[in-house]
Amino acid sequence: MIKVEQVTKKYGREGAVEDLSFSLEKGKIYGFIGPNGSGKSTTLKMIAGLVFPSSGLITVNGKKVNRKIAKDVAYLSELDFFYPSFTVNDMIKFSATQFHDFNMERAGELLTFMKLDPQKKLKQLSKGNRGRLKLVITLARQAPILLLDEPFSGLDPMVRDSIVKGLLSYIDFNEQTVVIATHEIDEIETLLDEIIAIQDGRIVAIENVEELRESKGLSVLEWMKKNLI
Repeated sequence: MIKVEQVTKKYGREGAVEDLSFSLEKGKIYGFIGPNGSGKSTTLKMIAGLVFPSSGLITVNGKKVNRKIAKDVAYLSELDFFYPSFTVNDMIKFSATQFHDFNMERAGELLTFMKLDPQKKLKQLSKGNRGRLKLVITLARQAPILLLDEPFSGLDPMVRDSIVKGLLSYIDFNEQTVVIATHEIDEIETLLDEIIAIQDGRIVAIENVEELRESKGLSVLEWMKKNLI
């Protein structure tokens, strides 16, 4: 579904990522892992069509990525993107006008699951609850590709595990591919099929999570400690 071929991205003279090549298949959950500043967010933004490679090619379902790829890609940014005067319900309704695949019924179920008050003003929400709302808006879409950039940042560790596990029921594994960029590995490790490790803008390794456990006896976190600085 996603193919990245020899992609390099530079901001002026500064290199963000260099010579990335990988393919992602339908129906899997991938983890982009690596230290802060390693190029994870830049890679997701390029797949989402928000920034463009300096060289190389990215295709989604055989189509070269451009701004219009948003109809196939649901992207959760690590940054807030809300209108402070809106209520939670206003934001849901607004999102439904922006994306043809936005499922209002699912959004309602997710609001209940995330324990969000639809009438609450966005400016009154804590960072954790804003993070929950971003998850609601992203998962309510029926796009074939979900890109989640640090989706659990700010969530209370006491509830993060239950939210991570609950998300599985809102993903259609027959139709969707999920990519999660994060440095919070403990909670999401059980979700992942494969990891793509990025460091200093380059791919260090691509590993099958089950094979890591069975053949090397390592968790993803243990593997990271051994292979990433």
